[in-house]
Parts: sequence; C-alpha cells; structure tokens
Amino acid sequence: MRIIVALDIIGGKCVRLTRGNFSTKKIYNEDPLEVAKKVEDNGIKYLHLVDLEGAKNKKIENLVLLQKIACKTNLKIDFGGGLRTYDDIISVMNAGARQVTLGSIAANEPELFVDFLKKLGQEKLILGADCIDRKISTEGWMENSDKDIITFIKEFRSKGVKYTLCTDIKKDGMLQGPSTELYKEILEKVKIKLIASGGIASLADITELRDAGCEGAIIGKAVYEGKITLKELGRIC
Repeated sequence: MRIIVALDIIGGKCVRLTRGNFSTKKIYNEDPLEVAKKVEDNGIKYLHLVDLEGAKNKKIENLVLLQKIACKTNLKIDFGGGLRTYDDIISVMNAGARQVTLGSIAANEPELFVDFLKKLGQEKLILGADCIDRKISTEGWMENSDKDIITFIKEFRSKGVKYTLCTDIKKDGMLQGPSTELYKEILEKVKIKLIASGGIASLADITELRDAGCEGAIIGKAVYEGKITLKELGRIC
C-alpha cells in the first residue's frame, strides 16, 4: 500500500483544515518545501499536494510552489485543487506532478472528465470521490450533490478509471479513525485501486486500511499533530 503524505496549501503555507472548513485553518509550517524535504528524507516517496485556494477559487493558485517542490525533491506528487481545463492539467504535469486528482469536473462535467481520461491515460488521472453521508461533495467541499458514492465510482470505473481517492468529509481532520467500513464496501462492489483519506490517527489505522485492500492511504493531520511521525511512516513504506 502506498503511504502518501498530504500537504495542503493556503497563502503559500502548509495548513490543515477540519472537515474542509476554511475557518478552521491551522498553519503548521511557513515553508511547504521544508515539509516536503522532510517527507523525502524519511524515505516516503509520495506526496498529495492540495491547492486549497485553487479549489475554492476554481483556478490554480500554487503552480510555482508545485514546481519548486518537484524540482528540489524526487517525490512523486499527486496534485489537486483548481484544475478546470486540459491546459490546467498539462501545466501541472509540466510543473512536475505525476498524477492529478479531479473531483468537481467528474461530478459536474462527466463527459469532459472521460475525455481527459482518454487523453491522459489511467495512470495519471485519479478520480476524486469525496463524500458526506455517502453523497458526493464538490468545489472544495462547498457544494453537495445527491450522487451516491458507490454508484459514482462504479460509473467511472466502467469508463476506464483505475484510481479513486475517497475522503469521508466527516472524518477529515478529526483524528478519530478512517471510514474503513465504507472503503470495504466500495472494494466489495467495485474493482478499483482505492486511496483512503480522512481520519487516520495511528499506525493501526493504516494497517486496518491495508488489510481492507486499499491501494494507498493519505496521512495529513496525524503527522502534523505528532500522532504519527514521518520516521514511523518511512519504516512501513
């Protein structure tokens, strides 16, 4: 299972939110590049870089920072937030992202998402499937829909999606454990590489997700709050 550290950006700083609420913003480091280097120094290979301003403003806001981290580390970066066009995707790929996560486009413009999938291929595009009460949420979690999480993932799997990143928003930033039962249900009903995100608070949570069959696990607040160290994560990569 891939161990992926989350690096969320607002104002060029490393931050974390609780349940996606911008009013809960907490700054953990003024220099995201310093965080990225520490991640790499501990043997972790994967970084989930989220442009929170981009997600909120519906346009990329932190391309330069992506480029800086990609140039000064060998981390394999998945980028999300603010991507709206094929040119946006190409720009972040050229800046050093290995994969991109798209959620709002998939929910609001499914045909466009499938077009991107055909152009980019299965390995580069991750389906963002964030939910609250099993319903898909979009636009930086500011808009909710009536789309069922499993139906949503199943539909895009049938169109060629290989990877999906699922966050249970109610779990995000709460440090109370992930939605393992939901992930088990998804994997029972859809054959897909599932990346779990939200709620991870311990190494036991990570083991639980691995045993459930998740392809990857994104760890954010647990690292920044000292619940799990980068050294510990490096040992299990």
